[in-house]
Amino acid sequence: MPITDMPPRNNEGFLEDANQWTPEVGCQIAADDQIELSEKHWEIIEFLRDFYKSHEMSPPSNRLFVKAVKEALGEEKGNSIYLMQLFPGTPAKTACRIAGLPRPTNCL
Repeated sequence: MPITDMPPRNNEGFLEDANQWTPEVGCQIAADDQIELSEKHWEIIEFLRDFYKSHEMSPPSNRLFVKAVKEALGEEKGNSIYLMQLFPGTPAKTACRIAGLPRPTNCL
């Protein structure tokens, strides 16, 4: 069921204010992308939100996103294929959008 009080988003679907994110908002953004969130998705989303808190930015590119996941969660999860299966398209961009974070600076 769609959220009635969805926070404002830009033309690419990113939240205008990352502080307005909630897990329900993340579920709605994922549903808009036809993604049903599993525990595997939430692990990456939580990783990204922690990364953002620590660095005050989203991972700047897909390559650095994969590398950061690999360092934090291991080789099995820190690879492009795994992340593309969870977050189709450009994984860093899709995952950051669902996590309510700003658009990665170097993602197309």
